[in-house]
Amino acid sequence: MDYFPVFLDLKKRRCLLVGGGDVATRKGRMLAKAGAILRVVAPEISTELRELVVQQQGELLEREYLKGDLDGCVLAVAATDIESLNKTISDDAKQKNIPVNVVDTPALCTYITPAIIDRSPLMIAISSGGETPVLARLVRAKLETLIPVSYGKLAQIASQWRDRIKARFSDGDSRRKFWEKILQGPAAELMMNGQEDAANKFIADELANDHPELVQGEVYLVGGGPGDPELLTLRALRLMQQADVVLYDRLVSAGVMELVRRDAERIYVGKRRSEHAMEQENINQLLVDLAKQGKRVLRLKGGDPFIFGRGGEEIELLAQNNIPFQVVPGITAASGCAAYAGIPLTHRDYAQSVRFVTGHLKSDDTNLSWPELANPTQTLVFYMGLVGLKDICESLIAHGRAAATPVALIEKGTTQDQRVLIADLHSIADVVAANDVHAPTLFIVGDVVKLHDSLKWFKAN
Repeated sequence: MDYFPVFLDLKKRRCLLVGGGDVATRKGRMLAKAGAILRVVAPEISTELRELVVQQQGELLEREYLKGDLDGCVLAVAATDIESLNKTISDDAKQKNIPVNVVDTPALCTYITPAIIDRSPLMIAISSGGETPVLARLVRAKLETLIPVSYGKLAQIASQWRDRIKARFSDGDSRRKFWEKILQGPAAELMMNGQEDAANKFIADELANDHPELVQGEVYLVGGGPGDPELLTLRALRLMQQADVVLYDRLVSAGVMELVRRDAERIYVGKRRSEHAMEQENINQLLVDLAKQGKRVLRLKGGDPFIFGRGGEEIELLAQNNIPFQVVPGITAASGCAAYAGIPLTHRDYAQSVRFVTGHLKSDDTNLSWPELANPTQTLVFYMGLVGLKDICESLIAHGRAAATPVALIEKGTTQDQRVLIADLHSIADVVAANDVHAPTLFIVGDVVKLHDSLKWFKAN
């Protein structure tokens, strides 16, 4: 280990910053965020850095550096572009036993600043020992996506209970188990969802209960997006990693399923036309039953659960049974598939509105309001319209939509198997018949399809 990692308390303590340019401003920003009182020395000082110093009630010394500038300081930073001056500051600070950092010059430093993930009071620092700062920043970027911002709030609330929990559990093992239950269970989810009062009540009840009963579970209704796992939200990924059991649909891609917690129980409840692995009513009841067993249940759906995903039907029964649940939206197929096909759903020159339409209804037909859908200034996006494609096209034409209207049928959008078929309302059914197309598909109708050739960017295998 080349450096001893340490976190310094700089609140209301004076720190010397020599330099007034962009680099010095970035350093000053971090020091000010930590509560330091800045003493900035430089002939010219940036506007932002000036404002920081004023806010922190620090000192602005618009002149060259003097050794006496270190007096009364607990930390020094040299951020100038003059090597000889940086070395002088380093030597002076070392003589006074003041920790010093010289930007981008590890040999002159007695401490180095890491890449930081700030979830205050939770702080994570990543360092390459000053050898490859870019690598440290890349690692930080990866961790940023895995550690929710709400962990800061979680840490703050947990700290309020620290003394009471310590008093309640005399041995470290019991205390550790209790904290694991709190930080990995419903209380943590309540905290991170902003329900602080409910979280505090849960912790208080757990502390007061000598013989805790089975904790009631929770249901996570999560949108898995149109297929590409990189389109998942950070919240979706977090819940997928902590669920005990997952109920998933046919439209959830294999790549998305790879990100589900490895040891979670998996139950397939997908549906095809006239072929249901489990009836919807049974899925709804199963969610309730599993949650009552104390399990964290992930209901994972393709696209967005509230756009033709029947998510509303599922959480209705949860609400009736007082089962805690949360809903995580996903990128719906219309947005994802259109973007990956280079087709903007709206465009000032082609379409001023967009409508999402289901290709079949509860009665399994396409009895839609065709006169409204025939408006040429809007884009239409049909979900689940492959089987009824010919009827859809004929109905639109019969109600006034031009037969030459450009259309696109997107098969397995956003995945490496994506295929985009371009035609018009009159010919698309024949094109599909000649190309052996299989669900999932999305059907886009409108002049925006004209932009596909010039805007397509995604290249599938």
